[in-house]
Amino acid sequence: LVFTEEDKYGLYSNLLFKYFLAEGIVCGHDLFVASAKEHPDNILKELPAPLLDDTHGKELGDEAAAVKSEDFQDSMKIAWRYQNLPKMEASPTTYTKFGHYYDVSKKMSPELCQSVKWHSFYLHEELSFEPKMKAWNMNSGYARLLQSIQRIISQEGFDGSDPQKKQRNVLRIGIQSLGSVLWGDDVCCSDVPEDPQSLTKFLYVLRGLLRKSLSACIITVPAHLIQ
Repeated sequence: LVFTEEDKYGLYSNLLFKYFLAEGIVCGHDLFVASAKEHPDNILKELPAPLLDDTHGKELGDEAAAVKSEDFQDSMKIAWRYQNLPKMEASPTTYTKFGHYYDVSKKMSPELCQSVKWHSFYLHEELSFEPKMKAWNMNSGYARLLQSIQRIISQEGFDGSDPQKKQRNVLRIGIQSLGSVLWGDDVCCSDVPEDPQSLTKFLYVLRGLLRKSLSACIITVPAHLIQ
C-alpha cells in the first residue's frame, strides 16, 4: 500500500499515480481505478506512453549476431563428432528488465490500454444505484468502494487464501484524492465532522483486504485540505 500526500497543485502526486497504473499495463497486471473527481476512463486516456525497448531490441540483436558469429567460429574448431551435442548455457538468453521509462509528453496508445483487463469505480455513478448504503460504520462512498474492491478480489481470482488452478495475476488498485469532500468525507471542511474516523476505518479494512490478496494499491490524499 503506497499512501501519497498530494502536493498543493496535484502535479507530482498525479504523475506518480499515473506511473503506477502505466507500469501495471506494461507488466500485464489487472487494474482497478477509483475516483470521485475524474472519471477513470479519462485517467486511463492520460497515462504516459512507455518508451518501448527499441534500444534494448537493438542491443539484443547485436548480442545475438555476436553469439552467432562465435558459434560459427567454434564450429570450425571443434571436432566434427561433437558438433551436434547440445551446448551448455553460460548465461540467461532472455532479456529481463525491472521498471520502465515513460514519455510524459505522449499518451499511451488505446491498443496498449485495452491489452489488460481493468475495472473502474466512479463514485457519482456508484452512488446513483445505492445512495444511502452504509457499512463498516463509515460513510457511503468509502463503504461502496470497499465493497467493490472486495468483489473484484473475490470474483476475479486475486484472493490469495483461495487455492486456484488457473494462472494468477496481480491487481493494481489506484484510488485518487481519497479523503476529499468529493468522497463525502467532511473532515476537511467541517469543525465537527459527521464521522471523523471514516478514512481511518477505510484504510484499516483495505489493509486487511490487501494482506490476503495478490494486490498492490496506491492512494493519493489531499492532506493540505485536511490539515
